[in-house]
Amino acid sequence: MGDGRNADAAPTNDGQRFDRLPATAAERTVDGRATRAEVVDYFADRFGVPPATFDGYTFWEKGAGKIWIYGGDAPTPIEIEAIGMTCLRTRQEHWKPTTDFVQRFGRAATECVIELDREAARRFAAGEDQELEWDGDWGYLVAAHEIAGEREPIGVGLYVHGELRSMVPKGRQRDLEA
Repeated sequence: MGDGRNADAAPTNDGQRFDRLPATAAERTVDGRATRAEVVDYFADRFGVPPATFDGYTFWEKGAGKIWIYGGDAPTPIEIEAIGMTCLRTRQEHWKPTTDFVQRFGRAATECVIELDREAARRFAAGEDQELEWDGDWGYLVAAHEIAGEREPIGVGLYVHGELRSMVPKGRQRDLEA
């Protein structure tokens, strides 16, 4: 069948198709699939992003654990190349937000945001890892820098053992030497 099922098995992930995340665990039909509630709770618990930030957005999975956010609604399942933007990687030990998501929604974060000075921000954007003091939680952080009096998210960092590791994808790294 084209719906990710066979006659004897439960529904499965289909890497060629987008499926809307179920609202809650009670509505989950694919083992291991995140729910909308879990995704919204993750962003609220880890980064302090208010759940209302995601009103009007739908969440989708394509492949194993690649979560997309879309500003609107669409029929499910849907076989298209892309819908919205990737926002989160699940189905691994620690969920990881994407650079695109952090740059779009990171201004709403109030927790796990590391504010970098000019030099640290330059190094981060270039993809460099650096030793930094941080008294918050270890793990994935929103790396930000103040520009024109506003905190601007740069991307995702991973903080462990006194080191901030830049998760800026190689193709998006920039040398901002002035």
